[in-house]
Amino acid sequence: MRHTGYLRHLLVRKGAKTGEILVDLVTTTQIDGEAEEQLLAGFRDALLGLKLDGKIVGILNTHNDSLADAVMDQGTRILYGQDYFYEELLGLRFQISPFSFFQTNSLGAEVLYSAAREYIADAGDGKVVYDLYSGTGTIAQILAPVAKKVIGVEIVEEAVEAARKNAKLNRLENCEFIAGDVLKALDQIEDKPDFIVLDPPREGIHPRALQRIIRYGVKKMIYISCKPTSLARDLEALWEGGYQAERICCVDMFPFTANIETVCILSSRKWKPDSGAELRNNR
Repeated sequence: MRHTGYLRHLLVRKGAKTGEILVDLVTTTQIDGEAEEQLLAGFRDALLGLKLDGKIVGILNTHNDSLADAVMDQGTRILYGQDYFYEELLGLRFQISPFSFFQTNSLGAEVLYSAAREYIADAGDGKVVYDLYSGTGTIAQILAPVAKKVIGVEIVEEAVEAARKNAKLNRLENCEFIAGDVLKALDQIEDKPDFIVLDPPREGIHPRALQRIIRYGVKKMIYISCKPTSLARDLEALWEGGYQAERICCVDMFPFTANIETVCILSSRKWKPDSGAELRNNR
């Protein structure tokens, strides 16, 4: 309440497949100089002395003096090792930094993304796919083997840079990533989409961006949502724009919480529905 003190958050990220652990000590700047160096060295040594199920590959310190409860990166430095870890999904390898968006439930993400990949494959080869709100490019790279080209758009530049590195790491040459707000970035893309994947943040899609997406008139879309109320609101606009929900299923990405990840397949009412295409009801 007084906005005083040093320790704020302990951020821990771990690869379920690799066992690699990245730890970030989020602090204020209310201790500095030699006193801070000694304190952080003590934390670092204590962490490295723990017996863990996995291996610490990096320990970081992030300064955050903002009044918000969210972890804001106002400067990050390495106390030990590196500032990233690796995780594997569906045979692909991803380098993940502390603030890059990447599903925290890797095994659940495999269920979620394999469903999306199977549906894209059912829609036919040779498709240009837009992955909007692409984060570190996870979905784009998982879809790349069954698409002609995948174009990811993400506003966080750090995430876009990570996506490009990961595509190179996975030797995927048909992925392109653009940094920018979806509404503005769409003007930069010459390739028109045959299929669109939407995976927006919790608050959903800005109404103007949604109208722009609808105007592409693609036959099929997939909307992945982590907040059902935002999805419900956007589905109303999509219905008014000529799209109907063909199938909706839930994947429990957040066990023992009230939250759920929702996958929704949308088809244009201007097209005859493809009765053979089906998304498995994975849980």
